[in-house]
Amino acid sequence: MVISKQGSTAVAEQEETLVFRVPTEDDGKAIWKLIKETGVLDLNSSYSYLMWAKFFDQTSVVVETNEQIVGFISGFIQPNTPDTLFIWQVAVDETQRQKGLASRMLQAILHRYACRNIRYLEATVGTSNEASEALFQKLSRDLKTAYHVTEFFTEDQFPGKGHEDERLFKIGPFQQV
Repeated sequence: MVISKQGSTAVAEQEETLVFRVPTEDDGKAIWKLIKETGVLDLNSSYSYLMWAKFFDQTSVVVETNEQIVGFISGFIQPNTPDTLFIWQVAVDETQRQKGLASRMLQAILHRYACRNIRYLEATVGTSNEASEALFQKLSRDLKTAYHVTEFFTEDQFPGKGHEDERLFKIGPFQQV
């Protein structure tokens, strides 16, 4: 419990308890809703989040408080480069932003047994996504390793209009976390 003073009156506030865990298929609906509510991430089908939580659970994470999912990262180990974890989406509920939750979620995944052989992390980031860029730069600093940014997908590779270029962030090599 945290005690804060408002004027001359002490007010007790409950600290939030965040639970970091492996997602399950039962989380699919809540994950889809979280992604949708961010308003900035590409929303995939609800089916894809069910499948993600079922088959890529060990390289993904959900964070919940009061039985509500407030954070989600989807990741997978690349089949052709088994020492590389690819991070697909990072979602944090607006009530939890600016608290370091995304960094803690990445570290939680990297500390799992499934990631024991991971030496690189990759993610694509839209050119205007400053928050994700800062997140991956921070991870690089925390892991005391380099990061490189290269062009990856161009706007004209996406169907329709409105999807910006995506750059590839590659972090590593790093030692086992």
